[in-house]
Amino acid sequence: MIEGFSFASPWALLAIPLPLLAARLLKARRHQARTLTVPSSVVFDNIDGVQIGILGDERSLAAILWTVWLLGVLALAGPQLIQPVAALPVSGRDIILALDLSGSMERKDFSLDGTSTRRIEVVKEIGAKFLRGRSGDRVGLVMFADEPFLAAAPTFDLSAVETALRNVEIGMVGRSTAIGDGLGLSLKILRRSQARSRVVILLSDGANTAGATSAESAARLAKTLGIKVHTIMLGTDLDENVSSATIAPKRDAITLADIAKASGGESFMIETNDDLRKLATSLDKLETSSVASPSVLVQHNLWPYPAGLALLLCLVGLFAERRAI
Repeated sequence: MIEGFSFASPWALLAIPLPLLAARLLKARRHQARTLTVPSSVVFDNIDGVQIGILGDERSLAAILWTVWLLGVLALAGPQLIQPVAALPVSGRDIILALDLSGSMERKDFSLDGTSTRRIEVVKEIGAKFLRGRSGDRVGLVMFADEPFLAAAPTFDLSAVETALRNVEIGMVGRSTAIGDGLGLSLKILRRSQARSRVVILLSDGANTAGATSAESAARLAKTLGIKVHTIMLGTDLDENVSSATIAPKRDAITLADIAKASGGESFMIETNDDLRKLATSLDKLETSSVASPSVLVQHNLWPYPAGLALLLCLVGLFAERRAI
């Protein structure tokens, strides 16, 4: 027996002897009535005193029709092959991208494809590239400005998270920078996670200027919960594209570095396009381990094969009958 082979409806195999039973019943009725007339096209050939052939003495066609019957019963029984198939590896890791959506993210101090670009667009590109390399991770998206909001719950559907990322715009939840609240919401989501590894990647370009939760208290909570936080400080303090009348919020790289250190994570400073390229490589190296996932049992239905062969033999029998006529 082939390993993994079985029938979905094995009781259907009990129908195999039905033609023999029908033949005996027809024979009994013929003896009782003695007036039974059977068309020549369905006369059974005599085997052990029972009429079981078809189409007169044409034994080859009788064999074909018996084979059709057996194949039809076999198809009804639902033959199937159930085999284990290795599933995609999973990391056992849940990640939250916590991204700054404050007004300062409109500043243009980076370039993409040689064009001066807003920081928010750079963030979207960073996030999208990171997501494409996270196969096996569950990733969620938190945005924060005056207050935080969950843009995408943790999921293996990374394309859906990328879509949510590309659809966010500055001003959706204000223009301030509530780093503590953004981190706090991320920790609240991961607190319910049963993953063996829980990670927050926090990106901001300013200091904590809003929100009810301080960045320091959120960092202490991350350490208590055993959630690792990697922080990214984006942009520079000076911006040639901003007039002297505009005061940009100062960056607080020290706070972000302290958050990362307290939780066992790493901190990054991104000021140039070269830094961006290095960041992409560094993020890919973070938390790279994966574990083998349990194999998945895949069912392959085999009934179309006997059913198709039965149909083919029916056509052969029909053709042979017409030739005989």
